[in-house]
Amino acid sequence: MTSEERPLYERDRAAWREHLAEGNSRQARKRVGADALIRNGRGEILLVDPSYKPDWDLPGGMAEQNEPPHQAAERELREELGLELSLNTMLVVDWVAPHGPWDDSLMFVFDGGILDDRQIASLHVADPEIRAFEFVSVDQAATLLRPYVWKRLDRALAAGTDGTAGYLHTSVHDWLSG
Repeated sequence: MTSEERPLYERDRAAWREHLAEGNSRQARKRVGADALIRNGRGEILLVDPSYKPDWDLPGGMAEQNEPPHQAAERELREELGLELSLNTMLVVDWVAPHGPWDDSLMFVFDGGILDDRQIASLHVADPEIRAFEFVSVDQAATLLRPYVWKRLDRALAAGTDGTAGYLHTSVHDWLSG
């Protein structure tokens, strides 16, 4: 094989890296959000009341650039509620279609487990983005959450029961017009 027949990555590493960077610059970029399904000993679900939107939500938030989803959720729990958890089990990933001013996104839900009394007592609002937090029943969660977030939570609850992570494909354009 002549040197010209060899692949670019063998002939010229710098040119190959430049070629990869050019291709990478044209790839899709996704917003990534990561939440946690956290319960108390009675099976109630921890929800937060964000100050920047009208409905309650699962605790968590948006990932920073190049931040792994589970670490984004861990950081958000720490920043917003003073809660230190290791999130290792993914329950749901939801591809959310573009809507309003937003591009598409990938939204993850991780299993935050069951908090003990000490952990619950240490919870506090630590960020002005959160007005309040509360443990609620599954039925209450269904009424407090936007329909697409409820769908995500419902699938996360099923994943916790059947042991199979879920994949959702959500279109949220309907709630924007209502």
